[in-house]
Amino acid sequence: MKSRKYLVYDVFTDKTLAGNPLGIVLDCEGLDTAAMQAIAREFNLSESVFILPPENPRHRARVRIFTPDYEMPFAGHPTVGSAIALAEQVADNGTAGMFVLEENVGPVRCAVTTGEGVAFAEFDLPKLPEQMPLSADAAALGAALGLDAHEIGFENHRPSLWSAGVPYVTIPVASLDAAARIDFNNHAWMELAPAKGEGIVASAYAYCRETVQHDSAFHARMFVPGAPSYEDPATGSAAAAFAGTVLHFDRPVDGLARFWIEQGIEMRRPSRIRLEIDVENAKMAGARIGGHAVKVAEGLLFA
Repeated sequence: MKSRKYLVYDVFTDKTLAGNPLGIVLDCEGLDTAAMQAIAREFNLSESVFILPPENPRHRARVRIFTPDYEMPFAGHPTVGSAIALAEQVADNGTAGMFVLEENVGPVRCAVTTGEGVAFAEFDLPKLPEQMPLSADAAALGAALGLDAHEIGFENHRPSLWSAGVPYVTIPVASLDAAARIDFNNHAWMELAPAKGEGIVASAYAYCRETVQHDSAFHARMFVPGAPSYEDPATGSAAAAFAGTVLHFDRPVDGLARFWIEQGIEMRRPSRIRLEIDVENAKMAGARIGGHAVKVAEGLLFA
């Protein structure tokens, strides 16, 4: 039986046992889709990735991303974690490496800095966020989060539906206290047909301006509907969709806009995600997601 090396990284954190854990299986030639899905179910992490040779020889690797139940076209913490793991496999010795990962959503350009301290990676969004229609009102969305209608929204921010490859309903909540009291009702959420986007039920991304960490711009929580539903401690694809929300409501001036987003604090898995938006003529010309990642485990997989 062939053995394959696997790694576990904690992503969007510079400390182990925080952030979002990611399973990474190396040298996956010969594994078919069913085998990858079974291995992802065995790891039982929010996502696991499988590293394959690239279809384009100029790229670093082909990366397939699986939850325990289905394959994802794109996800942020698997991209950051995979990029750092691949860079560390070849010992970049502190140099900044730039390369392309092939994901189902398309080619994703990544930049990694390793060496002294904890590695950091960022990637260009392969697809800029697009807004989709959302007819569910604040009262219905608030009820699905266990909050009152008056706790939904702040300043000019209102709930909206965005996707940069994966759809999210971005829901502004009034305060850290409201965010901490969220009690996600999966059944109520699944009843909100307007929360569907791109063929799957959009997840709930609740955020507020009030933060725990002084240098964070937003505090966020993300809930995935389904059977079972669960909270995610750090969600890069949600931050990618959230870029559309930020541009739409905050209207940053032309140039580079940079935001740190804190997530996972209520889960005791504190995470930090860096969102950068290139603004030209009040429109999004590009955007990047970045974060740290640390290796927490490695071993051999016999499957």
